[in-house]
Amino acid sequence: MRREKNYSAQTGYVYRYVYEGHRPHSGDGIEFVFGVSADRKNWTPLSVVVGHAALDAWEQAHARQLTSTERYAIAKMALFQAFDERPTPALMKDPVHVRAVDIETIVETLGL
Repeated sequence: MRREKNYSAQTGYVYRYVYEGHRPHSGDGIEFVFGVSADRKNWTPLSVVVGHAALDAWEQAHARQLTSTERYAIAKMALFQAFDERPTPALMKDPVHVRAVDIETIVETLGL
C-alpha cells in the first residue's frame, strides 16, 4: 500500500509524493523513484539519483558506509530540496542528481 505524504514547498506549491522504490542507475548510482503531484490529479515519476562517486567520496571522508536507510533519507531530502528550488511543478519531470556536496550538507542537517 502506497503512503501519500504532503510537502509544502518554499515556492508556495503543496506537493503530494509517494515512494515507489529504488533500483541501480546505469551502473553509476542508485535511482530512488517517487511519484509526485502538485494538483492531486496528475502524477509524474521523479527520479532522485544518488551517484556512487558521491557516496564513495562521503564514505571515504568519514570512514564509514551509509546504510540503506540513510541513503533513502538523503534521496528524500534531495527531493524536498527540488520541491523548494524548482519554481514550477512542470520542472519536476527532470531527475534530481545528488552531488557529494549535497550529501555532506544533508547528512549534517540530519545529524547522521
